[in-house]
Amino acid sequence: MTVHLLGIRHHGPGSARSVSTALDHLQPDAVLVEVPADVESTLSWIGRPGLVAPVALLGYAVAEPAHAVFAPFASFSPEWQAVRWANERTVVVRAIDLPLAISLGPSASDGDGLLPDAAPVDPLRQLAAVAGDSDPERWWEDVIEHRGDGQPAFDAVADAMAAAREGTVTSTGELRREAHMRRAIRAALKDGFERIVVVCGAWHVPALDVRQYTAAADASTLRGLKKTKVAAAWVPWTHRRLTTASGYGAGVDSPGWYRHVHDHPGRDGVARFFVDAARELRDRGLDASPDDLIASTRLADSLAALRGRPRAGLSEVLDAADATMGGLEVIRRHLIVGDALGAVPEGAPQVPLARDLAAEQRAARLKPDAADRTIEVDLRTPTGGRKSRLLHRLLALGVPWGVPVEGRGTSGTFRETWRVSWEPELSVRLVERSGYGTTVATAATARLVERSAAALTLPELVAVLELGLVADLPDAVRPSVRRLADLAANEPDVGHLMEVMAPLASTLRYGDVRSTDAASLRDVFDGLVVRVLASLVPATASLDDDAAARMVEGITAVQTALAMLDHDARRRAFPATLEQLAERRTSSEHGGLGLLAGRATRLLHDGGTWSAGQVERRLARALSTGTSPAVGAKFVEGFLAGSGTVLVHDAELLEVVDRWLSSLRPEAFDGVLPLLRRTFGGFEPAERRQLMSLLTGRLVTRPVGFGDDVDAARAAAVLETVRHLLGAAPGPSTMSSTSSSTAGAAGESAR
Repeated sequence: MTVHLLGIRHHGPGSARSVSTALDHLQPDAVLVEVPADVESTLSWIGRPGLVAPVALLGYAVAEPAHAVFAPFASFSPEWQAVRWANERTVVVRAIDLPLAISLGPSASDGDGLLPDAAPVDPLRQLAAVAGDSDPERWWEDVIEHRGDGQPAFDAVADAMAAAREGTVTSTGELRREAHMRRAIRAALKDGFERIVVVCGAWHVPALDVRQYTAAADASTLRGLKKTKVAAAWVPWTHRRLTTASGYGAGVDSPGWYRHVHDHPGRDGVARFFVDAARELRDRGLDASPDDLIASTRLADSLAALRGRPRAGLSEVLDAADATMGGLEVIRRHLIVGDALGAVPEGAPQVPLARDLAAEQRAARLKPDAADRTIEVDLRTPTGGRKSRLLHRLLALGVPWGVPVEGRGTSGTFRETWRVSWEPELSVRLVERSGYGTTVATAATARLVERSAAALTLPELVAVLELGLVADLPDAVRPSVRRLADLAANEPDVGHLMEVMAPLASTLRYGDVRSTDAASLRDVFDGLVVRVLASLVPATASLDDDAAARMVEGITAVQTALAMLDHDARRRAFPATLEQLAERRTSSEHGGLGLLAGRATRLLHDGGTWSAGQVERRLARALSTGTSPAVGAKFVEGFLAGSGTVLVHDAELLEVVDRWLSSLRPEAFDGVLPLLRRTFGGFEPAERRQLMSLLTGRLVTRPVGFGDDVDAARAAAVLETVRHLLGAAPGPSTMSSTSSSTAGAAGESAR
């Protein structure tokens, strides 16, 4: 009976090739891998159709799904290659690492009298330093990853790690893991296997010689460890999440490059990489010629020779690409790191919620992708409706696969724009949310009902309700509507009531686009209208400037909501309330009332309730000498906020404002100037130009020239040059046939 210890680097392409070579040579009858023992049954899926790396084993505590760990695998992971080799030949595979039931259990953090945890050492850095190389990654690539020599490489690694471990302190967790792995090796020997191969991290190789440790000592180390109930599932993973930068402790800097090195070993691999790089650049509209490929390959080999490396590595490839092809950021993102996203077949171990999501994704023709991309959804089509409902339901569930963004349409049209990107962490969210239900629809419904019951404010509740409607979750909508009616009936703040009217109106107006049943909301909305209109005037009796500004926004929102639904209150009840606000005395030094009165006057004007004469008289009264300049300025701000069109088209109103400004004393003018600048600064540039023209008596309807002081000869020379630039026929040498506006433009150029 023999035991062969193959010390590997997790996600090392050279280690993976060496494992495959060694297995072909040794022909073991049992393969033991450093994977938690209680997920052994899931390893049978490696090598089956549908399970495509990169993927990860997600292990989690059943009672607390958020307490979870990932065990990622890439196609270039040595463990993946070892298990795949064994499964293809029906060789026994055993997982020998410490079970998740212990590592996720109560004993995970206690000491149990063992050595205290110590900071892990970096054996690669130590070995590289001994070899005289300051870069441990480069050293490991040269001696292991670019070679794949099989058993001789593992013998050398074992000797190197034995030297690196001397004098180090092993942490509590590592002691337990190594004790469990030794116990599993003894069990395999006891079961009668003749040729046993153990694939484990190189650091553990010196500690897994069962002849150096007693079974009793290992049993003592593992005795009394508390366990918890766990479950495991396969989940898609990404190359980006395999990187060290993602926070993954066993990550690598360049997973895309490592996959290429594994799939295309040897010197031809560098040339193949530059072919892939050229294709990637061309797909993005960048230049990459055959000459660039030849130059890049030669330069990479030359740099390797100059730097004393056995063959070109990643640094040489990147330097050569940067010098000859450019587009280094594209190459780094899409080839060095990569956008690969794994896949999990339907029958593989998954939580029921994840399985239902996969079915929904297929029905909606929406494939999960690690890349950040933007999609547009047409709600009028069946497929578009399914996509929208699925993405909204996942938002309701707290799994933000997609986020709505501004696009060609808005939430109130037949089109939605989403930014979608599937991150592996979303798989953990699915596990966490699996307690709400076994399907996306039932789980999203349960979570919205929970949020609805917990909502304490109307905006919170309306957000829940709107999400339930667009996600087509009627069982969540009905209790939310009842809760909204109860909460609105007891809401004393009219500002909060006004705040929710616009989103409710939007939901009612566009509910039929998504085929949602929003009829139950109409009674609630009508009740809000009655309460707002009855409370608005008393609620605005005494407001400071900040509160008045918020109330103006609320009044505008009410106007928008009523117009959106063409509500009956828009024609009589709301204008009557606005008239009360507009006619209120504004002689107080407090400017809040002036702001409200000005806005109410503008809404009455825009709605056609007040004639131009009525508006002019109200504006004149607000800007009379009996009103303080501060209150008058506030009235102007409320009346003109956001648009000066009314002044452009009504000369009488413009004259009233101009006369008021002209009558102000210097100190009063200085006091209201900042407010007026803010008001007029909100106008469109074209509106400001028109107003200036009206006030100076020179209304401009078309571009004009630059006066009569133009040098005709110099202007003609400019025009001749422009004609040559445009390829036009030569023109006359003088300006006699040109229009005055053209001459003016040319004169400006001549200056």
